[in-house]
Order: sequence, then C-alpha cells, then structure tokens
Amino acid sequence: SSRGVSRTTGDTMGMLATMMNCLALEAAIERKGTPARTLSAFVMPEISELFTRTAAHKYLAEGRIVLLGGGTGNPFFTTDTTAVLRAAEIGAQAVLKATNVDGVYSADPKKDPAATRFDRLTHSQAIEGGYKVMDATAFALARETSLPIIVFSIAEPGSIGAILRGTGRGTIVAG
Repeated sequence: SSRGVSRTTGDTMGMLATMMNCLALEAAIERKGTPARTLSAFVMPEISELFTRTAAHKYLAEGRIVLLGGGTGNPFFTTDTTAVLRAAEIGAQAVLKATNVDGVYSADPKKDPAATRFDRLTHSQAIEGGYKVMDATAFALARETSLPIIVFSIAEPGSIGAILRGTGRGTIVAG
C-alpha cells in the first residue's frame, strides 16, 4: 500500500478501532444507567468476551445493550457487511445504518443538488443502482436473509429514537 501497511494490516487496525469505539460507547451507555456489554469478533480476554450468538442472546435477555466490535474478525469485510451478518446471526428485526445523509440518494446529495432521496428500495434495487451508502455485499446478504436496512442521518438530534418509533426520515431497503 502507498501508506506503508498492507490491506490486511489496515483492516486489522480498523477492527481494533471498532473495539475502542465499542468500549467507549459501552462506558457512555452505562454512565446513563443502562447495562451494556461489548462482544468481540476475536479473542481479547482482558478486554471483551468473544462474540457468540448464545452470549449475545443471554445479554439481550438480561436487558443489556449488546455492542459488537472487531468486525467479522477477518480482513476484507466492511463494517456494513459485519452489521448485516451479526444482525442475521442474532435474529435482529432490522439493521439501522446511521450515516451522514438522511437516506439513500440517486447520487451524492453533497455533490449533486439534483439528487433525489428514495423512501424505499428493494435490496436488489440498491445493488443494481450502485448506491454508495453501503457496499453491495452488505445489501446482498441482507437480501439473502430478508433483513431490512434503514438508512438515516446520525447528525439529526434524536434521529435514532425517531427511527425506532417509526417517525424518522430515512430510506427503508427491504424486499
């Protein structure tokens, strides 16, 4: 790589960064009085328990927020693909893709003022359209597992709650 590290090393560094983010988020959630638990895709016994469906279900049943870090534990897979994979593994109802735009657009709305936002797309339409908000592997896995994805802006205050209540602005990718 032009940056001096291989793709594999770079991806491993990214997976470690997701663990740091999870640990920081876990601490913030617990400071607010809600129990949380971080599970890792790779062995980190001093820091986090290894992800298994059984462990995730146990903590969810206890009322904890479960944070999943470390990606898939393998290079070459994006965090989008990991989110869909883990959501399918634990039987989640949907994947919430919080990003810097309020949905899927026909083009980059920051570069093209004529870009239009879609309220709904099928997984196949998202793949065929080549929309860059998520990678094609993530959309394909969501299609294969019949898992809806809701794309919305994290920049809007209260956006996560609004999406969970069904009142938020975003794009539903399903079917």
